[in-house]
Amino acid sequence: MHLGGYIAESVNEGTGLRTVLFISGCRHYCTNCFNTACWDFHYGQPFTDNLQEHIINNIAENPLIEGISLVGGDPFFSAGEVAAFIRKMKAQLPHIHIWIYSGFTYEAIIQDEGMLSLLCLCDVLVDGKFIEAEKDLSLPFRGSRNQRIIDIKQSLEKKSVITLSGVYV
Repeated sequence: MHLGGYIAESVNEGTGLRTVLFISGCRHYCTNCFNTACWDFHYGQPFTDNLQEHIINNIAENPLIEGISLVGGDPFFSAGEVAAFIRKMKAQLPHIHIWIYSGFTYEAIIQDEGMLSLLCLCDVLVDGKFIEAEKDLSLPFRGSRNQRIIDIKQSLEKKSVITLSGVYV
């Protein structure tokens, strides 16, 4: 797996101050995607153990970081490797809140065992492909109206999609 980018502090990809990881690799090929470079699975640098520890240590050293956001590309195309990183991070930082972005829908993700195992490690899913015809720059944390901000734990528990409300929609 490769990491296409890393932002130590951001407020754009979820609530609060977050660290953002751009996971390389995507086959959705959304028209006017904001990050076409990350379609390539080998874009960026290898996500080595040393790089993972560096990122985990940076998060641990910054008491203002509330969470991490996994964007892409699409993290679900590398579900096993991303899940392994999250488990490693959670072992050291169990309080970190995780948002994950995907072109896959929640309904598709829960049908795939590997993707579901990654989903279960996260707190919030922003799902759905970016659709240019539904682009809306006024929406917080997403680019098009079809994309949903989903409370993963509640959705899995209730066996129905539960979207976050209030400032999120």
